[in-house]
Formats: sequence, structure tokens, C-alpha cells
Amino acid sequence: MTNIIDLLMNRHKTLTTSISLVSFLLTLNLSSNGQFAQAAKPETAPASLKNLITQIDTASSRGDVKAVMQYYSPNFTHGDGLNRQTMEKALQSFWQRYPQLRYNTRLQSWESRGNAIIAETITTITGLPSVNSNNLALNATIVSRQRISGTKILSQEILSERTQLTSGNKPPQVEIKLPQQVKIGQKYHFDAIVQEPLGNDFLLGSAMEETITPNKYLKPTSVDLQLLNAGGLFKTGRAPTTPGSQWVSAVILRNGGMTMITQRLRVVK
Repeated sequence: MTNIIDLLMNRHKTLTTSISLVSFLLTLNLSSNGQFAQAAKPETAPASLKNLITQIDTASSRGDVKAVMQYYSPNFTHGDGLNRQTMEKALQSFWQRYPQLRYNTRLQSWESRGNAIIAETITTITGLPSVNSNNLALNATIVSRQRISGTKILSQEILSERTQLTSGNKPPQVEIKLPQQVKIGQKYHFDAIVQEPLGNDFLLGSAMEETITPNKYLKPTSVDLQLLNAGGLFKTGRAPTTPGSQWVSAVILRNGGMTMITQRLRVVK
């Protein structure tokens, strides 16, 4: 028992993850102020918008940072505090870690507002294991709202996101229970439950929450894993007293592999 735990702890004592960069899986994810007044169905969207989404998906799947950034306004703003320069740096770092990503963006609704278009999209990103990513497989879904003028993205707001990283021959199957939105100061529960029987395996894991800031996109977070006494992680958190967004993550490791899931938690008044 001790030898197995020691071996696992030594291999993953400080699991360096890209919690910030993992969330930076965006293709066409922008922002606008307010909700849709008269959102139209995606099939009625102008061809220019559909083409823009396709072009950004294609460039993102190639990992072509310069091609992607040509679609972002010099005055681009982001709900998490990013600007065009910090976005470019984050993308470069992220695609170096995960060089085999595939992006697919689906238009959910759109609206003309003055000289701009407000579009809500769902982006899915998949990545196969590679040496660059320490053989981590990646799957993510991001819902976002964007403001576009011509062929330039003016701003971005991520409405929801969930990212899963796995490694090993048999990563644990984990179910996450976490609300997508809470009020300021509200208590919430975060559960990460391993679905399959453990048998003689031991579990190591950690849960964490981080307030989302531009610096978090550029600096990966180290995770210290602890021996778990139950079939998962069961935590109670409390939302901060100011509105914003947090990344809430669970990392669970067993003998056959590792699973890490990160979900965005929006904190509102």
C-alpha cells in the first residue's frame, strides 16, 4: 500500500496543469453587454458570419496564431480582462502545449446591433495525446457571446465552459456536480465522484478554485495531490463578495490514469 502511494505521489507530487490555458480554448468567443433583444436563428445568419466562424476554426485547428489574431480588433476586450496582446501570448503558449487540437464552432443565435453583430456560439475542442502535452487528451465545450464588426472580433464574454484532461490507459470516469452560477457570498457544493468501482486501487486528488484574471491565463497552476478516503472529492465553497468568474477544478488520479475537470463558476449579484 505505502509503495503504491509513494510511487503515485512521486510521479504527480506537483501536477503542473494549464487550468488557465485550458480555459483558453476559444475560437470565436466574444462579448456584448446585455442580453439578446431579438436573437435570430443560426440558419438566417449572413454568409459573412458563417464564413468567419469557419475561417477561425480552421486557423485554430492548425495552431496558426497569426492567422487567428488577424480576426481580432486592436482594441479587443474580454470579460476576463484580456486584451489582444495577452490573448496572443496565451494562445501561443497553449498551442505549444497542445499542438493537435481540433476546433468546431456552432452558431447558436445572432443579432444585428448597429454596425455590429452579436453572436452566441458553442465551441467544442478535442485534442489527442501527444508528447508536447505529456500525453494528455483534452475535451472542452465553451459557450460564448461575441460582438463582431466586419471581420473583426471586438469583444468576448465566456458564458460557460467545461474542460476535461485525461491521461493513462484507464483514467477514472468522474462526474462533476457544480452549479454554473451562484450569487455573491453564496455557499455552494462541489462534488467530483468516481463512477467505476475502485477495487484495490487508491485515489489521489485535489480540488481548487481560482478567481479568473489575465495572469491566470499565462501561468499554469501546480496541484498537490492528497490521498482520498472516499470515491471522489466532496467540497463546500463560498463565492467571493464581488461579481466575477472562477475556475473550479478537480484532479483525481488512480493507478490506471488521471482525470482533471475544470468548470467555470459565474458569480453574480
